[in-house]
Amino acid sequence: MKSYKLTLTLQSAFATPLKGDTLFGQLCWAIRNRLGEDALTECLADYTNNQPFAVVSDAFPEGYFPLPKLPSYLYQLPEDQDRKAIKKRTWLPEAAFQQPINQWLKLAVTAKALVNVTDSKPATQLSEKHPHAHNTINRQTNTTGDGGFAPYSVEQEWFVPGVRWSIYLLLDTNRLSVEDCQQCLDDIGAFGFGKDASIGLGKFSIDAFQEYTLPAQASANACLTLAPCAPQGLGFDSQHSYYQLFTRFGRHGDIAVHQEGKPFKNPLLLAQTGAVFKTLAPQSGFIGQGVGGQGELSKTLAATIHQGYAPVLAINFNESVNP
Repeated sequence: MKSYKLTLTLQSAFATPLKGDTLFGQLCWAIRNRLGEDALTECLADYTNNQPFAVVSDAFPEGYFPLPKLPSYLYQLPEDQDRKAIKKRTWLPEAAFQQPINQWLKLAVTAKALVNVTDSKPATQLSEKHPHAHNTINRQTNTTGDGGFAPYSVEQEWFVPGVRWSIYLLLDTNRLSVEDCQQCLDDIGAFGFGKDASIGLGKFSIDAFQEYTLPAQASANACLTLAPCAPQGLGFDSQHSYYQLFTRFGRHGDIAVHQEGKPFKNPLLLAQTGAVFKTLAPQSGFIGQGVGGQGELSKTLAATIHQGYAPVLAINFNESVNP
């Protein structure tokens, strides 16, 4: 697989976080819509047998990687800062990646510092969330229906202008060409990503799509993940791996929302982005596994799969306790 770096400019608010597993799902729908169902079937052949055609990372601020959530005793702590201030340091500059991991916390920056570097307008966060009011409409009568006024709200995330975002992509160009992949991702950006794309949310443009070698530290003995992944049963050293768990309550997108059956998929337990697994980085550039197929994830679409793979950075992880 070849590795690429995409640089994005966000053009609207988002109602769904730009996570790698979600973006992979929309990429599959974009392939089906543009290239046909047969093309998607060919791409997904052996997907759950450690042969994905694409592995997509989360979106990160350009020039930064996520700081792994390691216990504080594994880091050299910044001086003269309280615990709350230290916890806000979440972004590691790419230029600092080759430094020893125990120094990463001191070299990491807060969202406020990142915004001040990349944007002239003062801000304290990369984004702000605001509720947006909706109301249920009966499209046959063009009214709110017999139940009367039924408002609800959806939280929208507005990102600071001037900050560009990076996505890292591993791609099997024998199954999907770079040109087709970029066109399908352009389609997602034009139509909108995630929830409420039909009313203008989730739009982005791709400013650059170029080959990129994921950095690696010398004498690497562990992996830092750039997307949620499913590590269950893969034999990682659990005593020397660090990750946060979360449950993915997925739902079908595109036309599958309107098919008979339930739009929701079975929940998945995943390791959050920024996990550290004590294992040698594979030559493929990713770890994890494909999940689903044969009705495992969905009774509506039995062939439904989920990206449980994640691109990784190879790191030299020394767990010696810092003074």
